[in-house]
Amino acid sequence: MGQWQRAGALQHARRIGLGMMSVYISLGSNLGDSVFTLERAFVELQKLSVRPIQKSSLWRSTPVDCPPGSPDFVNAAASLEPLQEETPESLIIKLQALEDKFGRIPKEVLNEPRPLDLDIIAFGEEIRETTQLTLPHPRWDQRQFVLGPLSEIAPEAILPGQTMPVIQLLLGLDAKEDLARL
Repeated sequence: MGQWQRAGALQHARRIGLGMMSVYISLGSNLGDSVFTLERAFVELQKLSVRPIQKSSLWRSTPVDCPPGSPDFVNAAASLEPLQEETPESLIIKLQALEDKFGRIPKEVLNEPRPLDLDIIAFGEEIRETTQLTLPHPRWDQRQFVLGPLSEIAPEAILPGQTMPVIQLLLGLDAKEDLARL
């Protein structure tokens, strides 16, 4: 990580709470009452944070790389400070359990409709590529439905592997999907 990235990450951490490590999570839903589901998911995410979570507005987006006829998504982003002993691997297990709690079933088709999808976009400065998870999340910086909500809560954050803050990535994106704040 370059000096510019470290400085941006430290500046962001100081702005939202001295010494705080941010974990950024993308939320999505396109089955059932998606607005209600995401509001309930925010409540559940709060239980995984030592401080109040930051949460974006809810956004409606057209499906990207989904099966034909997939309904629009409702998306959001959240930032939390993980519990003391939390690791990316332990957090992803908890997020998958939340998805199950909200009715998600094992995938049959890639990117099929689902009641709740929770992805760790970044966990502090961690970089990982395992069978369990990849950090930062693949293609997050190419997805308007991730960058739009994330830019509300962390516009100046420079996440691992990047040289530009979230807001600049969003402004420079040649997006093909529609995204609108609810």
